[in-house]
Amino acid sequence: MATMATTLTPSLSSKPKNSFLESHHHSSISTSRRLQPIKSTPSNNLSVSMSAASPPYDLKSFKFDPIKESIVSREMTRRYMTDMITYADTDVVIVGAGSAGLSCAYELSKNPSVQVAIIEQSVSPGGGAWLGGQLFSAMVVRKPAHLFLDELNIEYDEQDNYVVIKHAALFTSTIMSKLLARPNVKLFNAVAAEDLIVKGGRVGGVVTNWALVSMNHDTQSCMDPNVMEAKVVVSSCGHDGPFGATGVKRLRSIGMIDSVPGMKALDMNAAEDAIVRLTREIVPGMIVTGMEVAEIDGSPRMGPTFGAMMISGQKAAHLALKSLGLPNAVDGTYAGSTHPEMILASADAVETVDA
Repeated sequence: MATMATTLTPSLSSKPKNSFLESHHHSSISTSRRLQPIKSTPSNNLSVSMSAASPPYDLKSFKFDPIKESIVSREMTRRYMTDMITYADTDVVIVGAGSAGLSCAYELSKNPSVQVAIIEQSVSPGGGAWLGGQLFSAMVVRKPAHLFLDELNIEYDEQDNYVVIKHAALFTSTIMSKLLARPNVKLFNAVAAEDLIVKGGRVGGVVTNWALVSMNHDTQSCMDPNVMEAKVVVSSCGHDGPFGATGVKRLRSIGMIDSVPGMKALDMNAAEDAIVRLTREIVPGMIVTGMEVAEIDGSPRMGPTFGAMMISGQKAAHLALKSLGLPNAVDGTYAGSTHPEMILASADAVETVDA
């Protein structure tokens, strides 16, 4: 089957950086389309500190400490193989490291007792979140999802109903740097999820292989995969394409769901609300988040706005916590106060397919 993993396809906010889920703030969203001037005030945060100090070494006669080549090989191999052993049986596997998958992993890994593995087919994680629409730089995020940016300490230009990050890469690089520093997270990039583990009608993990191997099954003799068991799988494979929506496509091909109708034409206002609302456990053991939700429900595409990806990912994290029997924002057991947009986002039980 096709691989499941995704492919690569000024007033700056000075509000307190509260956790998105701990904020009671609720922005009223106007429907006005009038472009508001950028609220621009001098900010010390924008100033670049130009230090006159020299580097802590002599650039004219710089020399590295010696090392044996075999040491480099052993360090890389030992650490990676240790990670493979550690995450062979884990709490949550997230397939796809786009904006929804990264947001899910960030939210989920706040609980240090939850072990999170991220599978990403591309060498470079981030999906389409390195740029805005049509290869432009800026990233538009509709309110109130800007509260998540506040938590990440990402600066933006604030308008009435939305905010603009000057370059989408600021979001992706920031969330990755915070996420990957956590001890309970491992990103396996250049790794494809080729299939699902299903036992007794419940998804119980993923079948993995090196991405380059997975892409060359038709050119080589049989190259068997590996496996990664998980209590919960979060599918964040994006919208349809060569490697998109492959999680739900596989569910359909093995008869666990009836159809994957595909996303409808673009409607930003309808799409983003629908993506968050319909993020859910689609079959026992598997949660669907991000644009893959639109494929399974036939909801509209949203185009170059990114707030729904962030909040859908956060919701998927809390659905995973619920499945693990841990405090979460979906059933009201989360330790902090819950933002109104997160209270129900759980889908009705009838929307979960019984396998």
